[in-house]
Formats: sequence, C-alpha cells, structure tokens
Amino acid sequence: MYAVDTNEEFLDFLLSKAHERGLSNLEPVLATEDGLSMPEGGLDLVFIRNVYHHLMGRVDYFRRLARKLKPAGSVAIVEYKRGAPLTFRGLFRHCVPQERIIDEMEKAGYKLDGVFSFLPEQSFAIFSVRD
Repeated sequence: MYAVDTNEEFLDFLLSKAHERGLSNLEPVLATEDGLSMPEGGLDLVFIRNVYHHLMGRVDYFRRLARKLKPAGSVAIVEYKRGAPLTFRGLFRHCVPQERIIDEMEKAGYKLDGVFSFLPEQSFAIFSVRD
C-alpha cells in the first residue's frame, strides 16, 4: 500500500503511526508536479481526499496517472463542496464542484462509475479509465 503526499514531514508522520500500529506494508511516496514515482500498471485504487482543489493541470495529471492504474483500476475522489462565504472553504476556495471534477476526469479519459451523496460536506465519485 502506498501513502502519497507532497509533504515529506506528513509522510514521515504517517509512516511512524503505521509502525506504531504494526503495519509494515505502507510505502511512502513523495508526489511532485511531474507525477508519481510508482510502477506503471500497478495500482488497483487511487483514493484522493480533499486534495483535488490543490492539483494544478488536473486533466494532464490524471492522464499521466491513468498509466499507473491496473486495467480494472479506479480513482475515487472525495472533495469539499462549496462552503458558506465566510468559511475556510468559502474564503480560500478549497473546493471544486462535482460537475467540474466529472468534466475534467472525462477530458482526462475516465468514465464515471458512481456518485455517492452520504457525505454532508463533500462530494464523492469513482472513475475508471475508458476502454
């Protein structure tokens, strides 16, 4: 299992917590703008939570990411919904509307597999690479 972040300190923290809990199958990966140094065709699932709004050049990023997925691999995206104007999300736009996520993922070559609405402050969608 891979843990991916752009902050090496977060990865170190996560790795220490995993070891405290006896988990030895976690491999930290530092993400860069150039992509992920992970095996091509090796990932079953990429889970992205409250990070989508930080990604630059998302369509190109997810096109490159598709090469990292196994043929039946999926990308699950949980992203904040727009907050009230005077909330952190509202002020700093730490959110992306689900319609935009779906549009960008389709442009990157993915198809929408499912949308879930059980999270009150976040959208949740799962995608796979189009055949």
